[in-house]
Amino acid sequence: MGDDSETQGASWLGKLTANQGKAWLAGTALLATGLVAGGYLMGDGLVRMKQSDRAVTVRGLAERDVTADLATWTIAYSAKAGDLQSAQAKVDGDTKAIRSFFNSLGFDADALQPTGANVSQYNENGIPTYTVKQRLSLRTTDIKKAEAAVKRQFDLVKSGVELEEGSGMAYTFTKLNDIKPEMIAQATKDARKSAEQFAKDSGTGVGRIKSATQGYFEVTARDGDTAGGWGVSDSPYKKVRVVTTVEYYLD
Repeated sequence: MGDDSETQGASWLGKLTANQGKAWLAGTALLATGLVAGGYLMGDGLVRMKQSDRAVTVRGLAERDVTADLATWTIAYSAKAGDLQSAQAKVDGDTKAIRSFFNSLGFDADALQPTGANVSQYNENGIPTYTVKQRLSLRTTDIKKAEAAVKRQFDLVKSGVELEEGSGMAYTFTKLNDIKPEMIAQATKDARKSAEQFAKDSGTGVGRIKSATQGYFEVTARDGDTAGGWGVSDSPYKKVRVVTTVEYYLD
C-alpha cells in the first residue's frame, strides 16, 4: 500500500513537471515570436522613418513686367540774394514759372503741392547772403503725361529755375498685392519642375510639400537700375521678381 502511494506521488510529480516544462516552452516560444515580430515592426518603422526623411529643396522663380501707376516728381529749387526780400521774390517767380509749366502740359492746379521751404543766411567778408529753398511735389496717375513732363524738364532750367540735387521723377507700382497670389503660384510651379527633374535624374518621384518659404518681392527698373536726381528720371517700366524655396518629399 505504501509502495503504491509513493508510485502514484511520483507519477503525479512527473506529470506536473512535464506540464510546467510544456508551459515554459510555450511561453518561451511566444516570447521569441513577440521579439521577432517586434523586431520586424521596429525595423520596418526605421525604414519608413528613413524614407520620410528623403526630400529635396529647390527654388522657384517668377518674374513679371509691369508699368508703374503712380508718378511723383519732387522739384527742389532755390535763390540767393543780398537781402531776404530779393531771394524770396526770385523763388516766388520760379514757383509761378513751374506752375505755368505744368499747367501747359495739362496738369490740374492741385496736382502740384508745396512740400517744404527753408531760409538760411550767412556772412561773407561782412556781406550777408540769404538763401531761400523751396520744394514742390507733383503726384499723378497719368504716367504718359508724367513722362512728357520729364522730357521737357530742361525748359524749366532755360526759364531760369535753378533745380537742385534731389529733383527727379519717381515711378511706383502700387498694385503689387493684386499680382502676388498668381506670382507665388507660378514660382511654386517652377520649383516643382526643378524637383521633378531632380527626381527623374535620381530615379525617384516627387511627393507632397514638406515646407515652403516665400521670398521677398522685388520691384526694379525693367531695363536697368536708375534713380531720381537732377536731370535723371526713374523708369515707369518695372520688373517684379519673387523667389520661393520649397522642400518636397521624395517617393
